[in-house]
Amino acid sequence: MRSKLPDVGTTIFTVMSRRARELGALNLGQGFPDYGIDPRLAELTGEAMRQGHNQYAPMEGTPELRERIAGRLGAGYGGDFDPQSQITVTLGATEAIYSAVQAVIGPGEEAIAFDPAYDSYEPAVRLAGGRCIRLPLMPPDFRYDWERVRGAVTARTRLILFNTPHNPACTAATAADLEELAATIRGRDIVVLSDEVYEHVVFDGRAHASVLSHPELRQRSFAVFSFGKTLHATGLRVGYCVAAPPLTSELRKVHQFNTFSIANPLQHAVAAYLGERPQTGRELPAFFQAKRDRLRRALAGCGFVLPPAHGTFFQLLDFGALLPAGDVEFAERALTEAGVATIPLSPFYAVPPRLSVVRLCIAKRDATLDAAAERLAALAARLSGGA
Repeated sequence: MRSKLPDVGTTIFTVMSRRARELGALNLGQGFPDYGIDPRLAELTGEAMRQGHNQYAPMEGTPELRERIAGRLGAGYGGDFDPQSQITVTLGATEAIYSAVQAVIGPGEEAIAFDPAYDSYEPAVRLAGGRCIRLPLMPPDFRYDWERVRGAVTARTRLILFNTPHNPACTAATAADLEELAATIRGRDIVVLSDEVYEHVVFDGRAHASVLSHPELRQRSFAVFSFGKTLHATGLRVGYCVAAPPLTSELRKVHQFNTFSIANPLQHAVAAYLGERPQTGRELPAFFQAKRDRLRRALAGCGFVLPPAHGTFFQLLDFGALLPAGDVEFAERALTEAGVATIPLSPFYAVPPRLSVVRLCIAKRDATLDAAAERLAALAARLSGGA
């Protein structure tokens, strides 16, 4: 049969996690915690099932969960959010992204994405019949070139895919970036899809720059979030999309024929958990910053450079001073020689520059981070000796 995505293979996340299992390596590649969730969340999930919440949930999400979300959004970003017309519960963030792209992009139309771009963005655009224009963010800072962005906008541009805090670059957008983004789409038939799944994971006193905090962008954006990240439970697959009523209406037209509704007991459990713990998320900056700093301290002075991540639960490792190789080659050596799985950044570029950085996941037990650092430091010692 004719493939609609002939050049798309298995994701780098799946490949590295599979190889880590096969080799018994420590997996600092794929972004999932290796520690348990809050037992109370598990208890509430069981309670929801015993209470009979086992049939289809409403297509747009349970009222209880959407009301909790609306309250959190108002407290975090100001203003009112209507749970009926602005909030849709989705199958994680990935489904929200896919459904929003399908709602906006038509055959021959264009979406702009920033490389290194999360790997689900372009396939969603192509499956909608559109074309994804990839603009590179260059190391070491991975900052936006807004003049280049404006130069890439055409009459066919319908969507800008924005991501902050950025995975895999570990940067965070600023209020000035939001102003530039708003100026770029002003007066044009363009909307923004803002992937903000790491909204709570920002470091060093930064404030998360959400499109929802910008009055102009709030009316022109799909903002996507994930409880999997906030609750340390990536397998929940409970996310949500926030958008103005006209955009939400179009999103739901796709969502209802895509996943239709999300696991009912999980929605009730998350709503109850947020009701009991309304401050959920506020502890994440300190929690993950401590892990970031622990890993950076453990690898200090060994020859690797670890620029402090601005956000996400990842940290970049620069090996350029030790090995004149590309990131894929280094990731292979780290896996086979050090027993540590990492993620190279070049697979996230349409046209990758030569990169000397890989991504490490810090959402791991301290013992896992310590063991991985010890192995990587030993690899650095071998590399510095010419091995």
